Amino acid sequence: MAEPPTKRRRANTDEEDDAQAAGSTKHATPSSLSHPISPPRKKKAKERMRVASPFRLTTIRDLSDALNVDAVSLNDLIGDPLIAELWDFNYLHDIEFLMGHLDEDTRALTKVHVVHGFWKREDSNRLLLQEQAKRYDNVTLHTAYMPEMFGIHHSKMLVLIRHDDTAQVIIHTANMIAKDWTNLTNGVWISPLLPKLQQPRQGAETCGRIGSGSRFKFDLLSYLRAYNTMRNVCNSLVDEITKYDFSAVRGALVASVPGKHDVQHEPGKTRWGWQGLKETLKEVPVQSGTSEIVVQISSIATLGASDTWLQKTLFDSLSESRHPTQQPSSSSRSQSSRPSFKIVFPTRDEIASSLDGYASGASIHTKIQSAAQAKQLQYLFPLFHHWANDSRNGVSASTSSSGGSSIRPGEAGRKRAAPHIKTYIRYGEKSIDWAMLTSANISKQAWGEATNKAGEVRVASWEIGVLVWPELLTGDAEAKMIGTFKTDETRREGDLDDESSPVVGLRIPYSLPLQKYGNSEVPWVATMSYRQPDWMGQVWPGY
Repeated sequence: MAEPPTKRRRANTDEEDDAQAAGSTKHATPSSLSHPISPPRKKKAKERMRVASPFRLTTIRDLSDALNVDAVSLNDLIGDPLIAELWDFNYLHDIEFLMGHLDEDTRALTKVHVVHGFWKREDSNRLLLQEQAKRYDNVTLHTAYMPEMFGIHHSKMLVLIRHDDTAQVIIHTANMIAKDWTNLTNGVWISPLLPKLQQPRQGAETCGRIGSGSRFKFDLLSYLRAYNTMRNVCNSLVDEITKYDFSAVRGALVASVPGKHDVQHEPGKTRWGWQGLKETLKEVPVQSGTSEIVVQISSIATLGASDTWLQKTLFDSLSESRHPTQQPSSSSRSQSSRPSFKIVFPTRDEIASSLDGYASGASIHTKIQSAAQAKQLQYLFPLFHHWANDSRNGVSASTSSSGGSSIRPGEAGRKRAAPHIKTYIRYGEKSIDWAMLTSANISKQAWGEATNKAGEVRVASWEIGVLVWPELLTGDAEAKMIGTFKTDETRREGDLDDESSPVVGLRIPYSLPLQKYGNSEVPWVATMSYRQPDWMGQVWPGY
């Protein structure tokens, strides 16, 4: 079993300092002999509040320990013998792989539920899952309700019910297959251990404020209940989750549920897709001035020959915010302008030089072959930036404007571990405004179509993610979020000019500053064939 994740350091509290001081008086020197000769020392300033990154990276097998600091493995997440019941929501599943990471002594006793979206009876993925599940008496398969033909069950979430009367929710970006947990970069959000409520709540859950634990629970239960629209998929999990206290959770659930959703909806109900994203970001404060949003994904679907949906639906939703009540003086911007946007997506060369070579690219998708796809590439190209940032043909940061944002140089240590992670991060002028880890790529299926004439938004796929911001994680409006590299912890010196406000770290999966595509570069396309060998001498036939 892998070593447990590094225990995060905790600064001494005032109470601990007082206790240590009291303990030191056991053999006190008489006061008559204790007058200082030199001037008295200044009282030590209270150490600033520091919060480690709420998003973590998964371990990479073929990288050194130094590049896996604070990273988590699947064993770390589900290898505890106290897990009594496990729910695995995902797109691709390998039940043998999943069961192999449960505790050896208790895996046969753990109730395992696998939720997938392969609704066609003849689907090879469905047949394989059924064959694997037959080998385990404690594994139950559940087929998600899939009302949209072109949608997929793309959410990636683990829900753990434990023998110690706690539960845990883990939202991540990896398929439940060996490849995604080996040499691909993925991310994880892990809830605190959630205790059982001492007294069951009477009546329905309250909606709560966006970002609060009560709202997270409300939205999670709404998401889980959506599976049961046509048949019982996870009613038992809904019943179980209601018994736990989510008050320690700090994060906004941003999810997608397939179907047609009214733009005008009843207050106090969860919204899905870009509508839910927009509603959430309206409650998130941002800095005044220029900013940019970096969208780092592993797939770009067919969006249309023009950039209307990308700009007017997705990017407009991502641009929403709650502006500060006190605006800066008239000499500066009175409020935040629309952010600029960048897209991080790997090229062929980056996939060819990744740890698994071309094989890494099997999970990374976009298309540029047809006439419509070529038009899409034209409007996406100015936004494209490298994953590894070491291209000989790329445009360096000195000639690619950073938009005056808080992006600071940093080496992430993941350039050779191809990206399957999906992150959306807003960088303000001085610090990071917010960050989201999600299963959702750039696609209409994931986020929803534009509003139709009937006032509906059509969503095709199941997706789930978590959005966080510094004030939410600290309770302090002056808190700042900064990028961390090769660690989840913030630096002790030089991280911010203001040394009094709380600081939150955010583990950045890519190196900064970003490098723009050169004029001759194009994104990796898994359906194309590549005759030029990767670093292992393999070619790619395409499919």
